[in-house]
Formats: sequence, C-alpha cells, structure tokens
Amino acid sequence: MYIKRLKHYLLNMQSNTNTYKEMYNGELILVPPSGQEPEVQYEPIYWHEDISCEITNTHKLACSKPTLTWSIPVEKLGFDTSTPAAADHCLRAFIPYIDELNANIYNRSRPDDENGKYYVYKPGGEVLVRNTAYFALRPQKDYISGSGNTGYLPDDGVSRPLKMCLCIRMQVQLPKGKLRKAIQMLCHDLPAAVDMFIAQFDIVKFNQTITLSEKQADIRAWLEKSDYCAFIANGSILPRAKAADRPLAGAIPFRSTPNDEIEVCGVRGMAVRRGVTVITGGGYSGKSTLLDAISAGIYDHCLGDGRELCITDASAMTISAEDGRSVKSVNISPFIKWLPSGDPRDFSTDHASGSTSQAANIMEAVDCGSKLLLIDEDRSATNFMIRDRMMKELIEREPITPFTDRVGELFVSCGVSTILVIGGSGEYLAVADRIYLMEDYLIHDVTERSQAICAACGVSPDLPPKTSWAQARTLYSTNFNSYPKGSGSERLEVSDMGFIFIGDEKIDIRGLHDIVSKRQLDTLGYMLRWIELRSTDCRVHLDAMINTLYDAIASEGLDTVFSSFFTTTERFLDLPRKYELKSVINRMREITFKAGDVQ
Repeated sequence: MYIKRLKHYLLNMQSNTNTYKEMYNGELILVPPSGQEPEVQYEPIYWHEDISCEITNTHKLACSKPTLTWSIPVEKLGFDTSTPAAADHCLRAFIPYIDELNANIYNRSRPDDENGKYYVYKPGGEVLVRNTAYFALRPQKDYISGSGNTGYLPDDGVSRPLKMCLCIRMQVQLPKGKLRKAIQMLCHDLPAAVDMFIAQFDIVKFNQTITLSEKQADIRAWLEKSDYCAFIANGSILPRAKAADRPLAGAIPFRSTPNDEIEVCGVRGMAVRRGVTVITGGGYSGKSTLLDAISAGIYDHCLGDGRELCITDASAMTISAEDGRSVKSVNISPFIKWLPSGDPRDFSTDHASGSTSQAANIMEAVDCGSKLLLIDEDRSATNFMIRDRMMKELIEREPITPFTDRVGELFVSCGVSTILVIGGSGEYLAVADRIYLMEDYLIHDVTERSQAICAACGVSPDLPPKTSWAQARTLYSTNFNSYPKGSGSERLEVSDMGFIFIGDEKIDIRGLHDIVSKRQLDTLGYMLRWIELRSTDCRVHLDAMINTLYDAIASEGLDTVFSSFFTTTERFLDLPRKYELKSVINRMREITFKAGDVQ
C-alpha cells in the first residue's frame, strides 16, 4: 500500500535534502501505445488507486512542509451532494484519522521538523466556505503506472470524464534527514488513513448533517421574507464552554417567551421581530450570551454545536466603539451635529474617539446594506449611547445626538433593526418596540411592564428632527496598493492579534467582531490584495470589484486569491462576508475617499 511514483522520488533523493525538488516537479514519462516517443510531463499529482494527491510547495521557506490536496470521488463515499455543509462534515469526519496518525508518531522530546507531523485544519462550530474541504471536478487517472516515474497510456478507447471529488487539503511536516520516515508517512500511513476514512464513512450521520443544512436554509429563506430578524430554536444551548467553541455542559436550554414562540419549518422557537429590541437583565444573567448567539447566527453551525438552529439575518453586523480607528469621509451628521473643525457630513480622522468611531461604524454598516445592528453597551461609548433628560438640561451645547434618539428613526427610514443589550440605563425602555429580561439564562417578555414604568416616571422620548442617512463617496486608487512606496516587492502579513499589513498599511481590525476564525483574517488580506492589484483606474468601483471577486470565488474556488509568494500567511483559508471585507477597507489609513462622488 503505497504511492509508487512518489516513493520512487523520495528513495532517490539525497538524505539531507531540504528542497524536495523532484517531488514538487513530479516528472512523469508517458509512453504512448503506438510506439511513438515518450512524452515528459511535470505533474505533482500522485495516485493511490483512483484517489489523487496533489503535492504543492506551501511557500519558498517551507519546502519540508508540503501542502497535500486529496481528491476522493464522492461515489466512494456514497453521496452525490456537493454543498459547503457536506464538505464541512467530511472535513470534521476526516480529522480523527489524522489525529490518530499524529498520536502514533508523537515524540515530545523532538520538534516537529525532526519528528514529523500531519496538519489538518480544525474548524470551529461555524460552517464556512473553505479551501481545506470543497468539491471540484477532477480528472481520472489515464495511465498505467510502470517502474520508477514511467506511465503507459492505454489504447482501450475508454472515456475518462472528469469526476466530482471531495477535495481535502492538509499539510505534512517531513522529518529532517529521515527520508525513510517521510516515505512511511506520505506513501503508507497517510493513504491508509484515507482508505480508513472512506471505509468507515458514516453515511447516516452525513445525511443528518444534510437534513440540518436544508432546515437551516429553509429558516433563512423564511426569515428573509418575514417580519423577523432572528430565530432561536427552543432547546438551543447558547453558553459556550470556557475558552472553547463548544456548548457548555449542563447549561440551561433556551426557551422562548410564550408570546414570541412560533413554529418555523417544523421547528418551534422564539422569533425576534424587526424594529428596536432591548435585552436587559442583571449581571451574569445571560443577556450578552444571548446577543452573542444571535450574532453567531449569521453563519450556519454544525451538528452538536448547540446553536445549530439559531438563525440571524445574514446582513447583521456587530457594532462597537473603536477608539483610534481611521475614518475616511463618512457622513456622521445623524449623530454628530457639529465638530470643532470640519464637517460631520464629511468626517475624516486618523484617531476617532469612542463616540465618533461608533457613529462611523453604524453609518458604514448602513451603507454596506446591513439590516440588523447588534450592540452591547459594554462595548459602546456611553456618551454616544445615552444622555438622560437631566444631562440634556445641564449641557445645552452638546454636539452628540445619542443613539437613543435615532434608533427608531433608523428602522423607520432605512429598515435597519437594532438589538441592544442594556443593563445600566433605562433610556432605551422608552424607545424600544420590545424589551426582554434575562434571569438565570431564562428570557421573559417585560415590554408591558417596562412601558408602565416609563409612563409612571413620565419618561417619553424627545426626538430630534429626521436626518439624512445617505453616504456618497468614492475610493481612489492613490496608495491603494500592496507595494510599499519605493519597493518592487509586495508586502502582505497577517497577525493573529488582529492586524493586516499590506503595502504601507497597518490595518487594525480588532473591532470587527463578526470575524469568527483566524483563517478569515488571512483570507481578508488576500482578498484585499486581489482588489488592489486590479484597481488600475483612478477611481475604484469598489462594490462592483467586490462582487466580481465573490463571483470568481464561487466559480473557481477560494484559492482564486491565494499566492504562495507570502511566507507569513497561512495556506488554509475561510471565506468572510462582503461586509467584513468592506469594513477592512474602511479602516485603511493611507487611502483616499472623497465625499460627494457617486461610484
């Protein structure tokens, strides 16, 4: 049981090789059946029976850590579905076989580059489009393996069309100076693990995943056409285990309030109406946990996550204050009436305050097309969120129009709903359409009670005149470049701490709370580079460019944006939403936006 041609290359390498050149070149001598001269091809695709393994160089500094892409015909697994949910399930099912391989070779006294190691991407609970597991049409083997690197083309007249395959991408750290062990890992143990994965594939559990995925899609389709912005199924486990992306053992299952409980696509749960919704409660009551679960609902989740049927408007964006963020030509006049210097209708700064940054975040989200804002007061600027009647009387010259005064108008004028977690101020009780109280992780509808309290206290909203929510600005290509000034080489680095370094930019994206995996960070860097390289005109038609990029990914795969040139980014990629990509661009400091121009 081994991959014959790959073994041939490894056996003939120098024991101290650090390039593995022959493996990456994949020289194949094809002998035609008619006595013609053999043809030499360079194809680093190696066959284990009818399963192919493509071996590529991760980047120039990682020759001993190749990237392997296994292509398994789906017919071998017993299904014909090719959705992201199906690929996600297969990746999760594949992981235990790689974990077992690592357990068998682990040696804590030696580093990975001496001992060898297998790397497979381990996703969180979200079901995302990934380049680590996907479906693609792949060629069948069209030659018969001979000795060494020779193959014989058959003269059998058999048609060998492309086959739909499950493609799983992983990496292998080859042990330094130990070619025999490298052969064992690549040519014996790993193919055996793939065979075991296929032989033990649980089609019943797979079908459960597909059924769940179809249910999630049905609920999302219903949500788009309904008067609701979120749905949380009864029995969902919302709290997360400490420092882990899995449900908390022993947590109280979610249960809808009686008045909000409905049945959607055969599932009973709580539907949150569009408009202004407040979630309140004491400390440690579960209010932020509920908001986090609603936020997580922008993506589907896998079986066993606990939030599989927490479904949220896919355009929802989490909003917070971001002291120090860059803002370029944003109309924040709905919230900022005047500035000491400058025009709030065309606001720019390299270091926004808490209030101006939160105002900009909301205006950019509305401009991106978001129809649901998720806001937790713990992440917000207090002077932006509220200003009670006494402070309004005391401070007559106040430039900030608090969010309480605009949140209702935002829904009426723009159709943008808001769900807020508020625990320290009652100002939002008078402007909310619905108020929910969390106590010991149980939710209660206290709308009528809250309205009675407001009436008894004589609290009624004193709202400002309506405003314009329009944004009109154009991005220019000046400094929108992956090449630093004066350099002939591109720069792209991604930090797990939440920074993207590209060209002369250092982009702080720690305030983008809807990025759910570190690999989305790398993808955002690559996507930004893709757009920059194609922005050759003076004006950048940003929305059209982003749509073109996502269309290319949908048709060609996520590797559309990947480049092995960069040595500090990861090979494994997760697809983020358009909202996060545009938000990254909005935080760039060196670029030029101009207000008043329409793209």
